[in-house]
Amino acid sequence: MPDVFTADDARHWALLTRAALAARRTEIDELNVFPVPDGDTGTNLYLTLDGAIDEVVATHDARGVLGTADLVEECRTLRRAVLLAARGNSGVIMSQVVGGLCDVVVEREAATLDTALLTECLERGAAKARASVAHPQEGTILSVADAAAAAARRACDAGGSMAEVSAAAVEGATDALAHTPEQLPALARAGVVDAGGAGCVLLLEALHRVVTGGWTAADEGLLAAGAGTDPASWHSARGTATPRPDPPDDEDDPSPDGPAFEVMYLLADTTTERVRDLTAALDRLGDSLLVVGGPDLWNVHVHVDDAGAAVEAGLEAGRPERIRITHLPSQVASRAEVVPLGVVAGAAGPGVASLLEEAGAVALEFGPGRRASASQLLEAARRTGASAVVVLPADPDGLMAAEVAAEAAAADGLEVHVVPARATVQAIAALAVLDPDRSVPANVVAMTEAAVATRHGAVTVATKEALTWAGVCHPGDVLGIVDGDVAFLGSDLATSARDVLDRLLSSGGELVTLVTGADADPLLVERLADELGRTRPELEVVVLDGGQPVYPLLIGVE
Repeated sequence: MPDVFTADDARHWALLTRAALAARRTEIDELNVFPVPDGDTGTNLYLTLDGAIDEVVATHDARGVLGTADLVEECRTLRRAVLLAARGNSGVIMSQVVGGLCDVVVEREAATLDTALLTECLERGAAKARASVAHPQEGTILSVADAAAAAARRACDAGGSMAEVSAAAVEGATDALAHTPEQLPALARAGVVDAGGAGCVLLLEALHRVVTGGWTAADEGLLAAGAGTDPASWHSARGTATPRPDPPDDEDDPSPDGPAFEVMYLLADTTTERVRDLTAALDRLGDSLLVVGGPDLWNVHVHVDDAGAAVEAGLEAGRPERIRITHLPSQVASRAEVVPLGVVAGAAGPGVASLLEEAGAVALEFGPGRRASASQLLEAARRTGASAVVVLPADPDGLMAAEVAAEAAAADGLEVHVVPARATVQAIAALAVLDPDRSVPANVVAMTEAAVATRHGAVTVATKEALTWAGVCHPGDVLGIVDGDVAFLGSDLATSARDVLDRLLSSGGELVTLVTGADADPLLVERLADELGRTRPELEVVVLDGGQPVYPLLIGVE
């Protein structure tokens, strides 16, 4: 494999990072305690990159170069797009990390990156992010990005390959992330690492995956299903959810009586001198100040008590656009508020639907050729009658529709969270940990952790000849499915079911869930459960009548 990074690699890196941020969004939100514990860092990072990618796609589609633009054009477009899309303190800083990477490519007119240029990109991204912050604070994404760049530089200078350099960057960032609580008392008290730093680690992990393996379409699904960094390592101790911390009381931390508003806007029709004056004026008004971009467009972010004064300062400097003002105390308070949580879940069969409805969910049946659409999911979310709703797609094809439904719901004032349950047994596991006494964010995190911790498998019988990951199957062959892929071909359902179970249990397990299909032989499941009782007495086995077509048996291991 050539030791170069191409335009295709850059596109794949962006998509893979977006998938990782989507999968870990709520978990990163729960880490968010600095500078304000408003619980939106993961959401802002995801929306920043998602909006930037959408802008790049639209721009390149209009130019007729979608998917074929060279590396310089991709980076030039992305640099501006991520500036326009940046949301919140974390999103603006991440836009500068990405912008610094792009600067190197554009300045060098690099058709590809070698190891030395990739290292320079990481260094420039870290430096640009640090330079964007009026008063840099250690123990944040800045420390993590710096450590990644320094580790990459050491590996590069030692003659490392691109894979070794990217691995060093991930290792350096991960180590720095683990030490952030030692640098920020607010993190130490809450027992978490820095939220923005966690997002930076995901960015670098996606880079390493592209560099080492050659990205495939399945990789985005793997990250959405929970591959990569274990989010439990982001907390000082494992648990189903991280409680929101008390307001900071250390003199080094933001005061609970700190600025009341977050003000953001884009600034056009200005000059460098006016931007310099604006920066000084906003620095006197508040904190968490970021003024980035240029020369024709700037992104402004600040926390202030007088939101009007911050906007007026922008009017004096140029033409503010997309003005967004958030009342921070209300946002912080809403994180701890316990409100009724509605649930919409995909159901592979009538038995599964009944089970979900008994647990209080609105069930949407699906099957081959009839997937739930975004509009159906949105309508189901409204039928819950709740102001906050969790969607459990229970199907990989339903994840995208669920994300679209969540975006549409936000426009209607309905809060919808998508838990990446890609299989029926993952949806059941997620629903089992729903606690009405927990806040919405805490429930979303707990349900996400339960879903991604559940390995899933199935057996089915081929009805036609087809090419699978395990080879060519023929009508009548038994397909053993593990975590969504055909792992092997067999000739007997019972034997194949045992093989699937063995593979799922190879990394351990405590609870086995067996969901029987419409055409399942009752003796198949009975004998399988009995065998588990004899050979694995430490396991708890639950048998459910799912009634799903096509798959005689669905299997989950938690």
